[in-house]
Amino acid sequence: MYSKILFFCLILIFLMGIHPTASNAQNEPVRIGVAGLTHDHVHWLFGRENDQNDIMIVGIYEPNQELWLRYKEMYDLDPELHFTDLSEMLNQARPEAVTAFGPTFDHLKLTETVAPMGIHLMVEKPLAVNLDHAIKMKQLAEEHDIHLITNYETTWYASNHEVKGLFEDDSDYGNIRKVVVNDGHEGPKEIGVSDEFLSWLTDPILNGGGAIMDFGCYGANLITWLMDGQEPVSVTAVTQTHKPDVYPKVDDEATIILTYPGVQGIIQASWNWPFSRKDMYVYGETGYVFSLDSVTMETRTHEEPVQRTSLEPRNYPDNDPFSYLAAVVRGDVIIKDSDLSSLENNMIVMKILEAAKKSAESGETIILNN
Repeated sequence: MYSKILFFCLILIFLMGIHPTASNAQNEPVRIGVAGLTHDHVHWLFGRENDQNDIMIVGIYEPNQELWLRYKEMYDLDPELHFTDLSEMLNQARPEAVTAFGPTFDHLKLTETVAPMGIHLMVEKPLAVNLDHAIKMKQLAEEHDIHLITNYETTWYASNHEVKGLFEDDSDYGNIRKVVVNDGHEGPKEIGVSDEFLSWLTDPILNGGGAIMDFGCYGANLITWLMDGQEPVSVTAVTQTHKPDVYPKVDDEATIILTYPGVQGIIQASWNWPFSRKDMYVYGETGYVFSLDSVTMETRTHEEPVQRTSLEPRNYPDNDPFSYLAAVVRGDVIIKDSDLSSLENNMIVMKILEAAKKSAESGETIILNN
């Protein structure tokens, strides 16, 4: 009698699509650990609507108690999430992936800690403070088979992806001949970043430079992507400090010129813009396509006058770094070498930034060994 009842219950469970003994891990949120709170971009994570229930913050490492309390009150965070020791957070909270929101210099040490534990890592741009750190991080990620992702705000811009698509699919614009990428704002102090962020963002050791690192990385990332992972032949850069009383240790103005066969890339990174901007201008043989902000484009060809278009935001999970991270960890998204977030792209970014800093220091063009 009881065996018949059990049999019919199992049949009913099967028909309802419910496994009687195991939960479906693919439907569970990815366990996320937060390493550091001194990078103001962490507000992006805490202020995010988690409608998809794709991530769950299980631990927050921050040794600065005052800073932790500030975030705790601002976002009503559970005190149990807080750890002042990174290893303790990793061992007790057991995150599947860690997001880094501390000084760029700390990215290597963090990789050295999480990679042997099989924990995936997403860092805020750029990948590393210098090329030497980046090479070591890449070796660790490959040795321990973890995802090492670099997050840029512009990765989630619908306009940038539409620009690339138009040049790949539409012959109206011809081949790319010149790319100009402008990134920056009035300056980190001028826009009121936190004291904790400002202290390392303007440190040549902890950040690797000033505007050249903070915003030069965006253009290097986007142009490498548009060039399908091709390294430039040469890198020429000029840096200046227009506000030495505010930024005495680092540059606040940088221009980087990249040359490729038949193509020139210009990166203008600045803490001196009259307003915040992240825009890209791509010129072809017979037309141009401009990405003016995350959803606004402007196009023109020989045959068509100027047209301005507003786009819809990108679709889930490609509209948000944390949704993307969750999808990568779950295997729902496979990172290609050519992707903006990929390790391969961002190793080239680091080669460009390293060469740019050498060029600015020496006053000479740096020829890359491709």
